[in-house]
Amino acid sequence: MEIRERPQAHSLTEAAALLGLQPSDIVKTLVVKTSSRRPADVSSVQATGSGTEPSYLFALVPGGRSISWPKLRAIVGVNRLRLPEPELALAATGYERGTIVPIGSTTDWPVYADESIVGRRIAMGAGVHGHSLFVEADDLIRAYGATVADISQPEAVRD
Repeated sequence: MEIRERPQAHSLTEAAALLGLQPSDIVKTLVVKTSSRRPADVSSVQATGSGTEPSYLFALVPGGRSISWPKLRAIVGVNRLRLPEPELALAATGYERGTIVPIGSTTDWPVYADESIVGRRIAMGAGVHGHSLFVEADDLIRAYGATVADISQPEAVRD
């Protein structure tokens, strides 16, 4: 594992160029809110009046690709998944969007890794802006007991 400082990037292509990588070598860690709920701790019950709290997962998707919602829903076994608002992502992980990584997250949410990252050295968020974490994908998958599956699709071309 290696952490490198880098200038602020405004796009995936720019970040890849700054790191001397192809966009597909940068893996986005997306926190996803699931429709299922898990039992809440006592403080959450007192604060919300509810016996459940939202449940999340991490989706690891290479640059140039996006989550395939139908594929991910089928793998997870739920009917609804969505990207949470930035403040919910921060509360769920302890990280701001653009810096999210499973390592050091405030909660060990389940990890789902796109099968295309297997066997590769990847760059990903490092928990703070201006830094990138380099890691062997297989080590990350093994350490988090990640589910490996086809969960992505090519991103739509933007004008």
